[in-house]
Amino acid sequence: MGSANARNDPQGSAHLFCQPQSGSWGNPCLSAAQTPDDPDAMIGCSQAFLAILDTVRSVAKRRCCITITGETGTGKEMVARKIHQFSDRNEKAFIPVDCTTLTGQLFESQLFGHVKGAFTGAIDNTLGFFRAADGGTIFFDEISEIPLELQAKLLRVLQQGAVTPLGSTRSHTVDVRVLCATNRDLRQMVSENEFRADLYYRLNVVNLLVPPLRQRLEDILPLALFFLKNLSAFYSEPLKWLAPQTERIIMQYPWPGNIRQLANALERAYVLSEKAVIAPAALPPEVLLEKLYPVNGSELPTIEQAKEKLVAEALKRTRGNKSAAAKILGIERRRLNRLIEKLNVSASKLKH
Repeated sequence: MGSANARNDPQGSAHLFCQPQSGSWGNPCLSAAQTPDDPDAMIGCSQAFLAILDTVRSVAKRRCCITITGETGTGKEMVARKIHQFSDRNEKAFIPVDCTTLTGQLFESQLFGHVKGAFTGAIDNTLGFFRAADGGTIFFDEISEIPLELQAKLLRVLQQGAVTPLGSTRSHTVDVRVLCATNRDLRQMVSENEFRADLYYRLNVVNLLVPPLRQRLEDILPLALFFLKNLSAFYSEPLKWLAPQTERIIMQYPWPGNIRQLANALERAYVLSEKAVIAPAALPPEVLLEKLYPVNGSELPTIEQAKEKLVAEALKRTRGNKSAAAKILGIERRRLNRLIEKLNVSASKLKH
Protein backbone atom coordinates (compact mmCIF):
# COMPACT_ATOMS: atom_id res chain seq x y z
CA MET A 1 0.00 0.00 0.00
CA GLY A 2 3.01 2.37 -0.40
CA SER A 3 2.51 6.03 -1.27
CA ALA A 4 -0.93 7.58 -1.59
CA ASN A 5 0.10 9.46 -4.73
CA ALA A 6 -3.14 9.44 -6.69
CA ARG A 7 -1.28 9.75 -10.00
CA ASN A 8 0.22 6.31 -9.48
CA ASP A 9 -2.53 4.60 -7.51
CA PRO A 10 -6.15 5.54 -8.24
CA GLN A 11 -7.28 4.08 -4.94
CA GLY A 12 -4.47 5.67 -2.97
CA SER A 13 -2.23 3.73 -0.66
CA ALA A 14 -4.08 4.44 2.55
CA HIS A 15 -6.50 1.55 2.24
CA LEU A 16 -7.07 1.99 5.93
CA PHE A 17 -8.15 4.93 7.92
CA CYS A 18 -7.65 8.70 8.54
CA GLN A 19 -9.77 10.35 11.22
CA PRO A 20 -13.35 11.36 11.73
CA GLN A 21 -15.32 13.59 9.46
CA SER A 22 -17.11 16.62 10.84
CA GLY A 23 -20.55 15.54 9.70
CA SER A 24 -20.43 16.07 5.94
CA TRP A 25 -18.85 14.43 2.94
CA GLY A 26 -16.54 17.32 2.26
CA ASN A 27 -14.93 18.05 5.61
CA PRO A 28 -12.73 15.24 6.90
CA CYS A 29 -10.54 16.10 9.86
CA LEU A 30 -7.08 14.78 10.58
CA SER A 31 -5.62 13.68 13.88
CA ALA A 32 -2.88 15.70 15.55
CA ALA A 33 -0.39 13.04 14.47
CA GLN A 34 -1.18 13.56 10.79
CA THR A 35 -1.04 16.24 8.13
CA PRO A 36 -3.26 16.67 5.07
CA ASP A 37 -0.49 15.47 2.75
CA ASP A 38 0.40 12.43 4.86
CA PRO A 39 1.08 9.66 2.28
CA ASP A 40 0.07 6.99 4.80
CA ALA A 41 -3.04 8.74 6.15
CA MET A 42 -5.34 6.53 8.17
CA ILE A 43 -9.04 7.05 7.51
CA GLY A 44 -11.84 6.38 9.98
CA CYS A 45 -13.86 7.60 12.93
CA SER A 46 -15.20 4.47 14.64
CA GLN A 47 -14.33 3.53 18.20
CA ALA A 48 -12.56 0.46 16.83
CA PHE A 49 -10.39 2.67 14.64
CA LEU A 50 -9.57 5.05 17.47
CA ALA A 51 -8.58 2.10 19.66
CA ILE A 52 -6.20 0.87 16.94
CA LEU A 53 -4.65 4.31 16.60
CA ASP A 54 -4.16 4.56 20.38
CA THR A 55 -2.46 1.15 20.43
CA VAL A 56 -0.24 2.07 17.50
CA ARG A 57 0.94 5.21 19.26
CA SER A 58 1.57 3.42 22.55
CA VAL A 59 3.66 0.60 21.07
CA ALA A 60 5.43 2.48 18.28
CA LYS A 61 8.44 3.57 20.32
CA ARG A 62 8.89 0.17 21.94
CA ARG A 63 11.27 -2.44 20.49
CA CYS A 64 9.09 -5.49 21.14
CA CYS A 65 7.78 -7.72 18.36
CA ILE A 66 4.18 -7.11 17.35
CA THR A 67 1.80 -9.47 15.55
CA ILE A 68 -0.99 -7.75 13.63
CA THR A 69 -3.97 -10.01 13.00
CA GLY A 70 -7.13 -9.55 10.98
CA GLU A 71 -9.01 -10.69 7.92
CA THR A 72 -7.69 -10.25 4.40
CA GLY A 73 -8.00 -6.67 3.17
CA THR A 74 -8.29 -4.96 6.55
CA GLY A 75 -5.06 -3.01 6.11
CA LYS A 76 -2.58 -4.85 8.32
CA GLU A 77 0.43 -3.58 6.38
CA MET A 78 -0.83 -0.01 6.69
CA VAL A 79 -0.94 -0.45 10.47
CA ALA A 80 2.62 -1.78 10.39
CA ARG A 81 3.76 1.20 8.34
CA LYS A 82 2.08 3.57 10.79
CA ILE A 83 3.88 1.89 13.72
CA HIS A 84 7.16 2.43 11.89
CA GLN A 85 6.25 6.03 11.07
CA PHE A 86 5.50 6.83 14.73
CA SER A 87 8.65 5.10 15.98
CA ASP A 88 12.13 6.52 16.49
CA ARG A 89 13.22 4.34 13.54
CA ASN A 90 11.14 6.27 11.01
CA GLU A 91 14.18 7.70 9.22
CA LYS A 92 15.47 4.19 8.54
CA ALA A 93 14.10 1.58 6.14
CA PHE A 94 10.76 -0.20 6.37
CA ILE A 95 11.21 -3.54 4.59
CA PRO A 96 8.05 -5.57 3.80
CA VAL A 97 8.52 -9.30 3.23
CA ASP A 98 5.91 -11.47 1.51
CA CYS A 99 6.28 -14.76 3.39
CA THR A 100 4.26 -16.67 0.77
CA THR A 101 7.29 -16.44 -1.54
CA LEU A 102 9.89 -17.67 0.97
CA THR A 103 10.81 -21.29 0.35
CA GLY A 104 13.98 -23.36 0.58
CA GLN A 105 17.20 -21.72 -0.55
CA LEU A 106 15.32 -18.58 -1.54
CA PHE A 107 14.33 -18.12 2.12
CA GLU A 108 17.92 -17.79 3.33
CA SER A 109 19.07 -15.80 0.32
CA GLN A 110 16.31 -13.19 0.55
CA LEU A 111 16.33 -12.84 4.33
CA PHE A 112 20.02 -13.20 5.15
CA GLY A 113 21.69 -12.38 1.83
CA HIS A 114 24.30 -14.44 0.03
CA VAL A 115 27.87 -14.18 -1.17
CA LYS A 116 29.02 -14.46 -4.75
CA GLY A 117 29.13 -18.08 -5.88
CA ALA A 118 26.98 -19.38 -3.02
CA PHE A 119 24.75 -21.12 -5.58
CA THR A 120 24.15 -21.19 -9.30
CA GLY A 121 23.17 -17.71 -10.40
CA ALA A 122 24.70 -15.93 -7.38
CA ILE A 123 26.79 -13.54 -9.45
CA ASP A 124 27.27 -10.95 -6.71
CA ASN A 125 26.98 -10.39 -2.96
CA THR A 126 23.56 -9.36 -1.61
CA LEU A 127 22.56 -7.85 1.74
CA GLY A 128 19.26 -9.65 2.31
CA PHE A 129 16.18 -8.14 3.93
CA PHE A 130 17.51 -8.17 7.51
CA ARG A 131 20.67 -6.23 6.76
CA ALA A 132 18.77 -3.87 4.45
CA ALA A 133 16.44 -3.12 7.39
CA ASP A 134 19.29 -2.56 9.88
CA GLY A 135 18.29 0.27 12.21
CA GLY A 136 14.74 0.18 10.87
CA THR A 137 11.78 -2.19 10.67
CA ILE A 138 11.17 -5.49 8.91
CA PHE A 139 7.57 -6.53 8.32
CA PHE A 140 6.68 -10.18 7.71
CA ASP A 141 3.36 -10.29 5.87
CA GLU A 142 1.49 -13.61 6.23
CA ILE A 143 4.05 -14.96 8.72
CA SER A 144 1.95 -18.12 9.04
CA GLU A 145 3.00 -19.19 5.53
CA ILE A 146 6.68 -19.74 6.35
CA PRO A 147 7.28 -23.50 6.11
CA LEU A 148 7.73 -25.22 9.46
CA GLU A 149 11.23 -26.44 8.62
CA LEU A 150 12.39 -22.86 7.96
CA GLN A 151 10.89 -21.27 11.05
CA ALA A 152 13.84 -22.41 13.20
CA LYS A 153 16.23 -20.37 11.06
CA LEU A 154 14.14 -17.26 11.52
CA LEU A 155 13.91 -17.86 15.27
CA ARG A 156 17.68 -18.19 15.52
CA VAL A 157 18.18 -14.77 13.92
CA LEU A 158 15.62 -13.16 16.22
CA GLN A 159 17.33 -14.64 19.27
CA GLN A 160 20.90 -13.86 18.24
CA GLY A 161 20.35 -10.53 16.51
CA ALA A 162 22.77 -11.56 13.77
CA VAL A 163 22.59 -13.06 10.29
CA THR A 164 25.01 -15.18 8.29
CA PRO A 165 24.74 -14.77 4.50
CA LEU A 166 24.25 -17.94 2.49
CA GLY A 167 27.66 -19.32 1.51
CA SER A 168 29.52 -17.34 4.18
CA THR A 169 30.82 -18.14 7.66
CA ARG A 170 30.84 -14.55 8.81
CA SER A 171 27.88 -13.28 10.84
CA HIS A 172 26.62 -9.68 10.82
CA THR A 173 24.91 -8.04 13.78
CA VAL A 174 21.60 -6.39 12.93
CA ASP A 175 19.36 -4.03 14.90
CA VAL A 176 15.88 -4.59 13.48
CA ARG A 177 12.35 -4.04 14.81
CA VAL A 178 10.20 -7.02 13.81
CA LEU A 179 6.51 -6.68 12.93
CA CYS A 180 4.42 -9.42 11.37
CA ALA A 181 0.88 -9.98 10.16
CA THR A 182 -1.41 -12.92 9.53
CA ASN A 183 -5.05 -13.67 8.80
CA ARG A 184 -4.78 -17.09 10.47
CA ASP A 185 -4.97 -18.16 14.11
CA LEU A 186 -1.33 -18.75 15.05
CA ARG A 187 -2.25 -20.21 18.42
CA GLN A 188 -4.36 -22.87 16.75
CA MET A 189 -1.54 -23.53 14.28
CA VAL A 190 0.79 -24.09 17.25
CA SER A 191 -1.65 -26.59 18.77
CA GLU A 192 -1.80 -28.41 15.42
CA ASN A 193 2.02 -28.43 15.10
CA GLU A 194 1.91 -26.17 12.04
CA PHE A 195 3.77 -23.30 13.70
CA ARG A 196 6.62 -23.42 16.21
CA ALA A 197 5.54 -22.49 19.74
CA ASP A 198 8.87 -20.80 20.53
CA LEU A 199 8.65 -18.62 17.42
CA TYR A 200 5.01 -17.78 18.21
CA TYR A 201 5.87 -16.54 21.70
CA ARG A 202 8.83 -14.60 20.34
CA LEU A 203 6.70 -12.79 17.77
CA ASN A 204 3.46 -12.39 19.72
CA VAL A 205 4.66 -10.11 22.52
CA VAL A 206 1.90 -7.68 21.56
CA ASN A 207 -1.09 -8.73 19.45
CA LEU A 208 -2.93 -5.98 17.59
CA LEU A 209 -6.26 -7.06 16.09
CA VAL A 210 -7.57 -5.05 13.12
CA PRO A 211 -11.36 -5.62 13.06
CA PRO A 212 -13.20 -6.23 9.77
CA LEU A 213 -14.99 -3.38 8.06
CA ARG A 214 -18.42 -4.77 8.94
CA GLN A 215 -17.60 -4.14 12.61
CA ARG A 216 -16.76 -0.46 12.06
CA LEU A 217 -19.49 0.84 9.80
CA GLU A 218 -18.72 4.48 10.66
CA ASP A 219 -15.51 4.17 8.63
CA ILE A 220 -17.17 3.20 5.34
CA LEU A 221 -18.30 6.62 4.10
CA PRO A 222 -15.06 8.45 5.06
CA LEU A 223 -13.14 5.73 3.23
CA ALA A 224 -15.46 6.04 0.23
CA LEU A 225 -14.80 9.79 0.05
CA PHE A 226 -11.06 9.18 0.28
CA PHE A 227 -11.10 6.70 -2.60
CA LEU A 228 -13.37 8.84 -4.78
CA LYS A 229 -11.13 11.87 -4.30
CA ASN A 230 -8.09 9.83 -5.34
CA LEU A 231 -9.95 8.48 -8.36
CA SER A 232 -10.94 12.01 -9.36
CA ALA A 233 -7.30 13.09 -9.23
CA PHE A 234 -6.09 9.97 -11.03
CA TYR A 235 -8.51 10.37 -13.94
CA SER A 236 -8.26 14.21 -13.93
CA GLU A 237 -12.04 14.48 -13.64
CA PRO A 238 -14.43 16.36 -11.35
CA LEU A 239 -15.25 14.62 -8.08
CA LYS A 240 -18.09 12.11 -8.23
CA TRP A 241 -20.49 11.47 -5.36
CA LEU A 242 -22.51 8.53 -4.08
CA ALA A 243 -26.27 8.77 -4.36
CA PRO A 244 -28.03 8.39 -0.97
CA GLN A 245 -29.30 4.93 -1.95
CA THR A 246 -25.77 3.93 -2.99
CA GLU A 247 -24.51 5.04 0.42
CA ARG A 248 -27.15 2.93 2.13
CA ILE A 249 -26.21 -0.14 0.08
CA ILE A 250 -22.48 0.08 0.81
CA MET A 251 -23.26 0.61 4.48
CA GLN A 252 -25.38 -2.56 4.54
CA TYR A 253 -23.01 -4.81 2.58
CA PRO A 254 -20.75 -6.98 4.84
CA TRP A 255 -17.57 -6.46 2.73
CA PRO A 256 -15.93 -9.88 3.15
CA GLY A 257 -12.87 -8.51 1.33
CA ASN A 258 -12.88 -5.50 3.66
CA ILE A 259 -11.22 -2.22 2.67
CA ARG A 260 -9.48 -3.66 -0.36
CA GLN A 261 -12.82 -4.87 -1.73
CA LEU A 262 -14.47 -1.52 -0.97
CA ALA A 263 -11.72 0.31 -2.86
CA ASN A 264 -12.08 -1.96 -5.89
CA ALA A 265 -15.88 -1.67 -5.85
CA LEU A 266 -15.73 2.11 -5.79
CA GLU A 267 -13.24 2.25 -8.64
CA ARG A 268 -15.56 0.08 -10.72
CA ALA A 269 -18.52 2.30 -9.84
CA TYR A 270 -16.54 5.44 -10.65
CA VAL A 271 -15.47 4.14 -14.05
CA LEU A 272 -18.98 2.97 -15.01
CA SER A 273 -20.71 6.18 -13.89
CA GLU A 274 -21.00 8.77 -16.63
CA LYS A 275 -22.81 11.17 -14.32
CA ALA A 276 -21.45 12.99 -11.28
CA VAL A 277 -23.73 11.05 -8.93
CA ILE A 278 -22.95 7.34 -8.67
CA ALA A 279 -26.16 5.30 -8.75
CA PRO A 280 -26.51 1.86 -7.12
CA ALA A 281 -26.52 0.16 -10.53
CA ALA A 282 -22.80 0.96 -10.93
CA LEU A 283 -21.88 -1.16 -7.91
CA PRO A 284 -20.52 -4.70 -8.48
CA PRO A 285 -23.11 -7.46 -8.96
CA GLU A 286 -22.21 -9.19 -5.69
CA VAL A 287 -22.95 -6.00 -3.75
CA LEU A 288 -26.30 -5.54 -5.46
CA LEU A 289 -27.10 -9.21 -5.03
CA GLU A 290 -26.63 -8.87 -1.27
CA LYS A 291 -29.13 -6.01 -1.37
CA LEU A 292 -31.61 -8.17 -3.28
CA TYR A 293 -30.99 -11.28 -1.17
CA PRO A 294 -29.61 -10.28 2.24
CA VAL A 295 -28.21 -13.19 4.23
CA ASN A 296 -30.19 -12.96 7.47
CA GLY A 297 -30.94 -16.56 8.30
CA SER A 298 -33.63 -16.95 5.66
CA GLU A 299 -33.38 -19.55 2.92
CA LEU A 300 -30.92 -18.59 0.20
CA PRO A 301 -32.04 -18.44 -3.44
CA THR A 302 -30.73 -20.87 -6.00
CA ILE A 303 -28.03 -19.64 -8.37
CA GLU A 304 -30.58 -19.44 -11.19
CA GLN A 305 -33.00 -17.42 -9.05
CA ALA A 306 -30.23 -15.04 -8.05
CA LYS A 307 -29.11 -14.58 -11.66
CA GLU A 308 -32.69 -13.92 -12.76
CA LYS A 309 -33.20 -11.34 -10.04
CA LEU A 310 -29.90 -9.63 -10.81
CA VAL A 311 -30.52 -9.48 -14.56
CA ALA A 312 -34.04 -8.17 -14.00
CA GLU A 313 -32.78 -5.52 -11.58
CA ALA A 314 -30.10 -4.34 -14.02
CA LEU A 315 -32.67 -4.08 -16.81
CA LYS A 316 -35.07 -2.25 -14.52
CA ARG A 317 -32.43 0.28 -13.50
CA THR A 318 -31.44 0.89 -17.12
CA ARG A 319 -35.07 1.04 -18.28
CA GLY A 320 -34.59 -1.94 -20.55
CA ASN A 321 -31.36 -0.73 -22.16
CA LYS A 322 -29.56 -4.02 -22.72
CA SER A 323 -26.19 -2.47 -23.54
CA ALA A 324 -26.22 -0.46 -20.33
CA ALA A 325 -27.43 -3.45 -18.31
CA ALA A 326 -24.67 -5.65 -19.75
CA LYS A 327 -22.11 -2.99 -18.83
CA ILE A 328 -23.37 -2.90 -15.25
CA LEU A 329 -23.22 -6.70 -15.00
CA GLY A 330 -19.74 -6.79 -16.51
CA ILE A 331 -20.72 -9.08 -19.39
CA GLU A 332 -21.13 -8.79 -23.17
CA ARG A 333 -24.55 -7.96 -24.57
CA ARG A 334 -24.70 -11.31 -26.39
CA ARG A 335 -24.27 -13.13 -23.10
CA LEU A 336 -26.98 -10.97 -21.53
CA ASN A 337 -29.36 -11.88 -24.35
CA ARG A 338 -28.64 -15.56 -23.74
CA LEU A 339 -29.30 -15.13 -20.02
CA ILE A 340 -32.58 -13.32 -20.68
CA GLU A 341 -33.71 -16.18 -22.89
CA LYS A 342 -32.40 -18.95 -20.62
CA LEU A 343 -33.80 -17.46 -17.42
CA ASN A 344 -37.04 -16.39 -19.08
CA VAL A 345 -36.80 -12.90 -17.63
CA SER A 346 -40.23 -11.31 -17.89
CA ALA A 347 -40.71 -9.05 -20.90
CA SER A 348 -42.11 -6.41 -18.58
CA LYS A 349 -38.62 -6.06 -17.11
CA LEU A 350 -37.26 -5.01 -20.50
CA LYS A 351 -39.54 -1.97 -20.70
CA HIS A 352 -39.65 1.32 -18.86
